[in-house]
Amino acid sequence: MTLEQLAIFLAVAERQHVTRAAQALGLTPSAVSAAIRALETNHDVLLFDRVGRGIELTQAGRIFLEEARATLAAANRATLVLAELGGLNRGRLALYASQTVAGHWLPRQMMRFRARYPEIILDLTIGNSASVAEAVEGGRAELGFVEAEIPSQVLSHLVVAEDEMVIVVPKGHPLTQPVADLPAALAASRWVLREPGSGTRAYFEQAMQSLGIDPHQLVIALTFPSNEAVLSALTEGGCASLLSRSTVQALVETDALAIVPVPLAPRRFTALRHRERRMSGAARQFLQLCSQPDDHGRSLFKN
Repeated sequence: MTLEQLAIFLAVAERQHVTRAAQALGLTPSAVSAAIRALETNHDVLLFDRVGRGIELTQAGRIFLEEARATLAAANRATLVLAELGGLNRGRLALYASQTVAGHWLPRQMMRFRARYPEIILDLTIGNSASVAEAVEGGRAELGFVEAEIPSQVLSHLVVAEDEMVIVVPKGHPLTQPVADLPAALAASRWVLREPGSGTRAYFEQAMQSLGIDPHQLVIALTFPSNEAVLSALTEGGCASLLSRSTVQALVETDALAIVPVPLAPRRFTALRHRERRMSGAARQFLQLCSQPDDHGRSLFKN
């Protein structure tokens, strides 16, 4: 058994798809299939069931998945130590980030880091806040970036920026006109929102509570797992939403959406790392860079 075989198994197991795993690894589907067959044949164990056109982990595969993750995490830590000894002349830094952070704030930081340390490979995976925290806890990411503090006994939190949140509605929505009782008007609106588990959804519920509105009593027309899907639905119907200003700014400037003048507290962007794992030199430098202000987006983000 080789580390390459473990990495291939892990890629297939996480995606439940040979072709997608091959694309992620830069291999051919036949090479990926051959590696899985070699593992199964050499150890006389079935790791995947072929169900219809898809594949699923067997019970043995699910048990082996945790061991494979632990082994690869240990190998990655060994690689990071060697890279650190080399003075950041090579290495890899795994980052996970929630959508708003990954779509608007984090890319600038990655470009700044890349300019200083061109030999360090940055791997970015995008999810919601819950999946980011899970990745850092499980060792799949060294650093995670989310829009809210995550309750955890093993994660440390560092605020790296602030984000302006706004309530937005399409052109012609009743909330574009002055209303005598804004909380009542908000409570009477229908909403299109991000999914539970996202930082944006958690912020929305807290914001509604601060306005004296029970978020569980609101009419939620649709929920989506991405900001882009929320925006697409929002421009087609008479619903309201709450998103980062950076996400909606382009549509506001074209008058497709309007911002409802509701005072909302800023949202913090937070870096997550595991308390018990040693942080690599690359991760330390990345966090230090994130704490330094740049010259872009000052109206939307504050470092």
